Amino acid sequence: MKLHWKRPLFYVLLPIFIFLAFVGFPPPFAPPPATRPGQEQSEKVDKATRERR
Repeated sequence: MKLHWKRPLFYVLLPIFIFLAFVGFPPPFAPPPATRPGQEQSEKVDKATRERR
């Protein structure tokens, strides 16, 4: 029996098509959580600047 590339491809894609038939496209997954703003970065103060303040 000669294995053709279409047969394995069909059996790999079949579960995906069945899944999409039940849930629709695009799948209704929850959106990713909102990213939080990063912590403010403090600037280094060198000695010359510190003495002027």
